Amino acid sequence: MGDIAIRAENLSKAYRITATHYRHDTLRGHLAEGLKSMLQVLSRSHSQKETFWPLRDVSFEVKRGDTVGIVGRNGAGKSTLLKILSRITDPTSGRAEIYGRIGSLLEVGTGFDHDLTGLENIYLSGAILGMRKTEIDRKLDEIVAFSEVGKFIDTPVKRYSSGMYVRLAFAVAAHLEPEILIVDEVLAVGDAAFQRKCLGKMGDVAQEGRTVLFVSHNMPAIARLCRWAIWLDGGRLKDTGTPDEVVAQYFASGREPEGEVNYRAHGQRAPGSEAVRLVAARVRAANGAVTTSIDARNPFTVEIEYEVLRSDVGLRVGFSLVTPDGIVVFSTNDADGTRDADHGEARRAPGLYISTCTIPGHFLNYGQYFVTIGADTPLIQSHFLVDRVLAFVVEQTGGVGGHISDGRQGLLRPELPWIIDRAE
Repeated sequence: MGDIAIRAENLSKAYRITATHYRHDTLRGHLAEGLKSMLQVLSRSHSQKETFWPLRDVSFEVKRGDTVGIVGRNGAGKSTLLKILSRITDPTSGRAEIYGRIGSLLEVGTGFDHDLTGLENIYLSGAILGMRKTEIDRKLDEIVAFSEVGKFIDTPVKRYSSGMYVRLAFAVAAHLEPEILIVDEVLAVGDAAFQRKCLGKMGDVAQEGRTVLFVSHNMPAIARLCRWAIWLDGGRLKDTGTPDEVVAQYFASGREPEGEVNYRAHGQRAPGSEAVRLVAARVRAANGAVTTSIDARNPFTVEIEYEVLRSDVGLRVGFSLVTPDGIVVFSTNDADGTRDADHGEARRAPGLYISTCTIPGHFLNYGQYFVTIGADTPLIQSHFLVDRVLAFVVEQTGGVGGHISDGRQGLLRPELPWIIDRAE
């Protein structure tokens, strides 16, 4: 065993995929779907199955006390890897050797029993980790204080908000002294103050010599907390190295600019949840045409098409604009500036929607940009987050008049008002 905490050897995971369909809410829909299913049985078309490999031949070693960041696009295999290491699912082939007890936070409230109180779940989680009651007693006050749910600690967790749920879940995972702490992007559920608090605690855990595996799209956090990083791409191990090296290569691997993506043919495999599903996204120039080339002087739009499958209150759809080296230029969503009776917290009935945002001309500096698209119901559910799904280039079309070279420093090049007065 030596100083090894985790050893993965040719880890692979396969799933068999069969045709799936949206749930129907009418008798007519159910009858039509039933008839279609009978016809499929008669034609034996249901035997046509596809094998999907979210993870393929991944091998690495993590030493005791290492802090390892795992990066990659959505669907790269990061969560599948963590589920195997957490013993939630078995690999199809290969093996993983784990030396030490694992505390994992892969989704809100991992391992909690909804009918038990917060206090009872703390002791349940500790028992699962193999801790004695005296050990849990010693950490109890610290866990409750960190989670900030003290007034509700004797309330069944099924009555908690998602924010309370994730605060207690992280507090338990981080404070019950597992030898290996595994954290997925679930921290994005909390507010900014809570995220900073959790990142600080993870830094403390790492300094105590415990092993940490951290999946995040927050590249500055990866660079600050981790000693080395793993890059997964398409289920395979692409590279390992220092965080700076791996993140730089990860962002440098960006595909050619893509002005439109369409998920209509993907069915239930399209990004989304049981409530909202992404249909398409596109970048349009000032003339309305889909494009990957933007004139710096002209406005352009980012358009997100999605289907609401279940009536939702407080739904937000938006995007982040990201540079090739991972700097977020800005983030916005369709609740910005529309918090009135007709928008914002209003209920969106089932149906097809398009949310469009206009970026003004003379705003972005020259260069390439990526668009990460997401939808969530704040503090309740993240419906989808598709990393760098669109790309475009702001062309060097000149300065304000378009006839002179206008090189400026910075990510933005706004045309701001100035006043020139003669001082007497």
